[in-house]
Amino acid sequence: MKSFKTLLVLVAMAFIVVGCGGGSGDSGKVELSYYASLEIETEKDTLDSLIEKFEEENPDIDIVVNYPGDFESQLRVKMAANDLPDLFDTHGWAKNRYGEYTEDLSDMDWVADLDPALEEILVDEDGKVYAYPINQAKDGLTYNAALLEEYGIEPPSTFDELMEALETVKEESDGEVTPLWFAGSDKGALAQFFDQFATPLLITADGNQYGDELLDQSFDWDNYTYLPEKLKEMQEKELLNTDVLTAQVHERSQLFAQDKIAFIMASLPAESILELNPDVNLGVMPVPAIHETGEPSWIGGERHTVAVWKDSEHKEEAKRFIEFLSQPEHVKTLAEATNLPAGLTNAEVDIYYEEDYETYADVMVEPYFDRIYLPSGMWDVLGNTGQELLSGTLTPEQVSEQMEQEFTRLLGQD
Repeated sequence: MKSFKTLLVLVAMAFIVVGCGGGSGDSGKVELSYYASLEIETEKDTLDSLIEKFEEENPDIDIVVNYPGDFESQLRVKMAANDLPDLFDTHGWAKNRYGEYTEDLSDMDWVADLDPALEEILVDEDGKVYAYPINQAKDGLTYNAALLEEYGIEPPSTFDELMEALETVKEESDGEVTPLWFAGSDKGALAQFFDQFATPLLITADGNQYGDELLDQSFDWDNYTYLPEKLKEMQEKELLNTDVLTAQVHERSQLFAQDKIAFIMASLPAESILELNPDVNLGVMPVPAIHETGEPSWIGGERHTVAVWKDSEHKEEAKRFIEFLSQPEHVKTLAEATNLPAGLTNAEVDIYYEEDYETYADVMVEPYFDRIYLPSGMWDVLGNTGQELLSGTLTPEQVSEQMEQEFTRLLGQD
């Protein structure tokens, strides 16, 4: 494998001849460009080692891998120019954002092993397969299992049960443990709350399914107000950290390791916490139902993928790399390195939360709300309105009004 930095000059020269899609150098090797969205160094190291192994087994191919910090922005620029890498991560947007740029992978052998939970997200009604899944996201809530057991709390399956659990944590710990903790200085942490709970509120429960209205822009945003009302209620009842608007992400692992947090939104990687306190017992659970007609659900789908650019000059070589990744031993290696469930069913994976995922194996995985029902740019609105709500700048009703205004404005820019 050639690193992106060391090959900068060579890639620039190759670009003059063959463009970004890759090419063949003087050595006769095919050079594939690959953009990956992995951010953690250990995960990058694992992928790098697999690329090196692939190149040893396929000496006619070199892969130039790039891990851009501004991944999404760079891919948007490349889409606008219709000049994408040969291989790229769709990072949750295989159909809705990158669909027209991806090669159909339905003729590949690994498709038979695709986890059924990912079929709706990676396969369309015509059978097109948009990307190969390295792993899959199953977001819900992460919790301190030892604390819940100590306080006699079962992982809640409804929002009402969640509120009761938060109250119990506050009472049983005499306020020493934060029931639900947010790194609210990062607006994305609050956006996560709204995005994950929007699905059980507005999409999945019988009698409360507003997906069509959201898509045809006839949705009544008063139906959204429940979520800001509940978040504000949590703050007023002291069920959130008192520094919710200034707390930072790096504090989370330390506080979890000290048994100072009961719940957080999303599925938190365990390694950083276990390094600080190997005795901590963490668990993950699906997002609780809100309506009586609803059921708990995982929120997620694709996390990291590999897609092939439909206009690549080296699609067969690119598919050869995906075939390599789909071998059971490599499926296992990458899933375990990222500590997430594998995207294929052909390997037994040993990850920290595996027992929890098995416990909730029958729970459906629903796609992220914003990726299906909101225009680009609404993630920031979710987070900004959350910060303004908790600072007292907006009421819950005004949050819904602002969501409607920004929804309409951003739709007009798409």
